[in-house]
Amino acid sequence: MSRAGHFVKQIEGYRAFIPAMLPPAPPLTYTTDLIRSLSISDQRVARLDGVTSTLPNPDLFISMYVRQEAVLSSQIEGTQSTLEDVLQFEIDPNGEELPRDVGEVVNYVAAMNHGLQRLSQLPLSLRLIREIHGLLMQGTRGGEKTPGEFRTSQNWIGPPGCTLASASFIPPPVHAMTEALGNLESFLHDQSLPVLVQCGLAHAQFETIHPFLDGNGRVGRLLITFLLCSQSVLQRPLLYLSFYLKQNRLEYYDRLTAIREHGDWEGWLKFFLRGVAEVSHEATETARQILALREEHLRLIRDRERINSTYGLSLLDHLYAQPITTVRLVETWLESSFATANKVVNQFVELGLLREMTGFERNRRFSYDPYLSVFSRTGRTPTSASDVVA
Repeated sequence: MSRAGHFVKQIEGYRAFIPAMLPPAPPLTYTTDLIRSLSISDQRVARLDGVTSTLPNPDLFISMYVRQEAVLSSQIEGTQSTLEDVLQFEIDPNGEELPRDVGEVVNYVAAMNHGLQRLSQLPLSLRLIREIHGLLMQGTRGGEKTPGEFRTSQNWIGPPGCTLASASFIPPPVHAMTEALGNLESFLHDQSLPVLVQCGLAHAQFETIHPFLDGNGRVGRLLITFLLCSQSVLQRPLLYLSFYLKQNRLEYYDRLTAIREHGDWEGWLKFFLRGVAEVSHEATETARQILALREEHLRLIRDRERINSTYGLSLLDHLYAQPITTVRLVETWLESSFATANKVVNQFVELGLLREMTGFERNRRFSYDPYLSVFSRTGRTPTSASDVVA
């Protein structure tokens, strides 16, 4: 028995965990370290929310950030697809060279965008969580496991091939799961706690309840961003913990276990808030790099007399939304002839803004490498003591 819940032996012989209701009782103990972690995280999130407003078109940056999060979150579940694979899939979904699991990542992007759009029409709720799950799992690995529906049978967590008898953790049985989900939905609308604390508690509780037969981790990570956006802490969805959780996977599982076995919500929250601070700082720096990169490339285009600046500036803006492209796509973007589009693309290649990827004379693809390289650097380890939260 702990303040997070208790294990109950079932008729079948296994011990399932029955979670206690949120918020925790006794209430959280706000130690000096926890208060400091919360203060730093709040500052970093506010700074992130502010810096994105300086971008000329923040939605273009967000579309890339969403794709990157989809890649990282899906990789935690074993996919191999990269950000470049997703971008190429958007150009040619039938490309034979793409990994088979790229559809899972694309579904993640669709589920995230759907959830964010639905938040303007529907409160963060079990209904919305089911909708997100349905899109996430549709037509992919695990798609046969009742997409969009909470489980009606017992599930368990453990290494591949394990059974209920050898599982490392067994979530609540269905009747207890239903009760815990009802409490979680109410807690999502509870504004008595700091929002970041609420996010940390809600994510851990969702993972403990494990209400789906598959896809729980991805939905649980999306829940953090949806909660921040629904409470207007972030105006745009830019806070994603997947890279941090992937890099600290063992501690992540240990912290969840400590909640269940010892009721250590405070230890979990310190870990969670450290991640919020790190990824907020990283996203802020990424936004600043993109702003500087755009200004540099605008100057390159304006200073090159042979480039039609109207076409050049238009193409640059489109590349921030779709940094892998073809001449045919550019033709559509610029509403120009193919010859004009091809000329502008070749000029971008000469400037070092685009790189031809295929080596073909026909069906060529071009990559906006300077922009993609900014995203390949995100998630790096903090480089100064001021970047680390104790």
